[in-house]
Amino acid sequence: MAIDETQHKKEDRQIGAWTPFRHGVFRMLWIAILFVNIASWMQDVGAGWLMTSLAPTPVMVSLVQAATSTPFFLLAIPAGAMADIVDRRRFLIGTQVWMACCAGLLGILTLTGVTGSFLLLLFTFCLGVGIAMMMPAWGAIIPELVPREELQSAVALNSIAINVARSIGPAIAGTIVAAAGSGAVFMANACFYTIVLFLIFRWKRNVPQSTLPAEHLISAVRTGLRFARHSQALRAVMVRGCCFFIFASASWALMPLIVRQELKSGPSTYGLLLACIGVGAITGAILMPRLIRRVTRDTIIRCASALYGLAMLALAMSDIVAAACAAMLVIGLSWMMTASALMTAAQISLPGWVRARGLAFFWIVFTGGMAGGSVIWGQVAGLLNIPTALIIASICLYIGIAVSWRFYVGLHDKADLTTLSSDWAGPVPRNIEMHEGPIMVTIEYLIRPEDADDFIAAMTRLRDIRQRNGAMMWNLFNDMTRPGIMVESYLIESMLEMLRQRERMTVSDLEVREKARAFHQGSSPPKVNRLLSAIGHRRIFE
Repeated sequence: MAIDETQHKKEDRQIGAWTPFRHGVFRMLWIAILFVNIASWMQDVGAGWLMTSLAPTPVMVSLVQAATSTPFFLLAIPAGAMADIVDRRRFLIGTQVWMACCAGLLGILTLTGVTGSFLLLLFTFCLGVGIAMMMPAWGAIIPELVPREELQSAVALNSIAINVARSIGPAIAGTIVAAAGSGAVFMANACFYTIVLFLIFRWKRNVPQSTLPAEHLISAVRTGLRFARHSQALRAVMVRGCCFFIFASASWALMPLIVRQELKSGPSTYGLLLACIGVGAITGAILMPRLIRRVTRDTIIRCASALYGLAMLALAMSDIVAAACAAMLVIGLSWMMTASALMTAAQISLPGWVRARGLAFFWIVFTGGMAGGSVIWGQVAGLLNIPTALIIASICLYIGIAVSWRFYVGLHDKADLTTLSSDWAGPVPRNIEMHEGPIMVTIEYLIRPEDADDFIAAMTRLRDIRQRNGAMMWNLFNDMTRPGIMVESYLIESMLEMLRQRERMTVSDLEVREKARAFHQGSSPPKVNRLLSAIGHRRIFE
């Protein structure tokens, strides 16, 4: 026990909340993500304020936020697919060029008095497109910048950057609007995006090499959807995220009304509450590296979510600023712990070839939960009152903890997602064209009757790996004429997809396959047959 405690203390000294900052590239790109988020919050303030002058109606003002968030739901998955099939550094450079140009042009048009309500919504939508395209790629590069054991701290630091930007971005924008108008805010945003562009240019990324042709966008999207469908780990993160973000969004959505109506206060108190959230978030980020080595990620998410529910109950009962500040400190701490644990779980469960696509699903859950939840709790507060809405949201959060209890997100913390060499499965037939298919693969196993149930359980895990890596129509059969023979079969769309399936196999995947094959009792390895369709690819899939 003493040895274990000494080892934990040694690890705590080695890996802390700020450890990722030892890596120069991470430091540089952390500054970049901070600037991007500051610019995004400044854009929200500048565009919202300008719309109150151009078309001061609730519908038009609300359309500004809709123009920002809608692109994410439309483009997140295609953006993740593109970030997986092209060089992510070049992809990020492209997004920053796009956003710098949009912000700069909007600034010029506004300063010259040309911008109207339609143009403002159009440019806001275009900037939303840039953010939607950027976020999956940005999340996918984090595991490339730090060692795996520092990933939790790196994700927490990124969350800190987002919370810091949430606090100072509106303040900077408000100061600029008061001094020079919204046009100056948009020009400042263009400067921020240009700085980010410079920082990304300085990053020299080692691009993974593949001998196979790149996936087409539609195929990559389809592959990402298939992976999400068959990845138990990613599904668990998404369910947990839905059960948290939809209900936790109540405190964020109602905060301005809490300040104005419940606390009878003004902008200074609103800023103070945001600052309390930021302090709580930083505290959570500092605690996370220590906690993650003492309890499971699932325990952290459950406990932090429960703590968030208690903080919302306290906020509902707060009628003085000091009590609300204390509640917001706890909300910031528990928010950071839950959100960063979920993001890290998603990062850890995704191999490099599909990481951006997988994170796109997480971001859809996050933004969808926050946006949808905000609408729901705004309506509840309107029909009832603000404290009641917070109490109901808190109760629902505890129900969400119970509903998602069996969706474990920490099962892949030790999984080795290093991909194997492309020739690990043996030679490739040279007389078959890449487009030919489909290909039916059958594998025969000799299984003892007493091992049948355990073998089927092991093959069920292998099934998920086969399907998320590209297989279709997977099944396991008993041979009716040969007792003890069980046949695994699955379909692959083409020769190219079969080669991609080999390239996607990770060390962890191979371990699962070998555990299943260990049940085979034959003197030789399981017999593998690869059968090329004699009818042809088009006729099979039409």
